[in-house]
Amino acid sequence: MSRIQSTFQGLQATGRKALIPFITAGYPDGALTLPLMRALVAGGADIIELGVPFSDPMADGPTIQRASERALAGGMSLRRVIDIVRQFRAEDDTIPVVLMGYANPIEAMSQELFVAAAAEAGVDGVLVVDYPPEECSEFTALARSAGIDQIFLLAPTSSERRFREVAEAGSGYIYYVSLKGVTGAGSLDFDEVAQRIPKIRAAVGMPVGVGFGIRDAESAKRIGAVTDAVVIGSRIIEEIEASSRPQTLARVETFVRGIRAALDESAGT
Repeated sequence: MSRIQSTFQGLQATGRKALIPFITAGYPDGALTLPLMRALVAGGADIIELGVPFSDPMADGPTIQRASERALAGGMSLRRVIDIVRQFRAEDDTIPVVLMGYANPIEAMSQELFVAAAAEAGVDGVLVVDYPPEECSEFTALARSAGIDQIFLLAPTSSERRFREVAEAGSGYIYYVSLKGVTGAGSLDFDEVAQRIPKIRAAVGMPVGVGFGIRDAESAKRIGAVTDAVVIGSRIIEEIEASSRPQTLARVETFVRGIRAALDESAGT
């Protein structure tokens, strides 16, 4: 059983929902990424999504795009991201880490080298936005053989056929994109999410996390009432943007702690 699966199993046993915060590796700079991961854990994160910066992040809104640009300008790379995970894993053997990004850096490194390096460093899952299940069977096989969960996206426009495809190829959890747009954009239709999640969960047979559009404790609480996990990214990047460097870690931890408390309230714990 992977760390991700074990985490969800433990949460489900206590009726709690997973909190999955996202940060961009290398933002605001490389030296602060590992301390930020620690701050996320201190605030109550169950799984960390660590963004691999890319020059053309098609699914990301302006906030995460800016973070990626600054991270790349600071010299962050896929190999450096993997090394950060290795450092994190040396001190924390419990919290799963999912790398979220795009195919180009993986292809440049080679799928085989990436999977081997990621597994050795302690990466638990990968979410590659532009690896749809029908086009990445070789990568899926490599990840599976290395014990790395491959997480896929579903959207409001996804068909039942797509549900079956990601159920067959994916593992760990499903990331449901709650908006028809990029990260940080628009407003949530809570009724639509509440209607879709049970259908997706029944079709894929694994936990479902919801991301895109979750901005605060109230929206997290409402989403947490109907799903297995809440993913929050752009708002955390905004907290980092608005902080002076000495304030950054405390501000991020405090924000995440508020989301954690709201999720626990929605679960009645």
